[in-house]
Amino acid sequence: MFKSPTYGNIEISQIPDKILMFYNDHLKYASPTQIIIGTDSQNFDQTKMVSVVAVICEGHGGIFFYEVTRQPLIRDVRTKLHVETNDSLRVAETLVESMEKDRKYEDMYRGCPIAIHIDAGNSRKGKTRELIPELVGWIKACGYDCSVKPDSFVASTIADRLSK
Repeated sequence: MFKSPTYGNIEISQIPDKILMFYNDHLKYASPTQIIIGTDSQNFDQTKMVSVVAVICEGHGGIFFYEVTRQPLIRDVRTKLHVETNDSLRVAETLVESMEKDRKYEDMYRGCPIAIHIDAGNSRKGKTRELIPELVGWIKACGYDCSVKPDSFVASTIADRLSK
């Protein structure tokens, strides 16, 4: 079950309709609309994972949906980033499958690129720097654009805040 500050509790199968409404409402602007998916996690007694689907019209706002899941504790940074990336790809694939089934999404699907944000950065002292090439390669091989820190705001800001 996903949640939305705008729509409350919502099934993932309902998200494409909400994205379509947002997309159609924002066609009046000459700004691109993007669908961005990102996941972040925090360790407590379990690993709390938050996957976010954000829909943004540059300069004109956005909406987002998020799902919270819990898993057995993941301590290894590499494993954690792989699980986060896999979850983002799962959400993306689920949305794409829904949108490809119905022609009403056709224009939106073509005009709204889907990107994945990963919570990894190039900091020299960071633990995630060496993982970036394989994670970006994995996402691009699946057909999605990809961003890492400092440009991966859906994972490193929205999902991060919700995971704490």
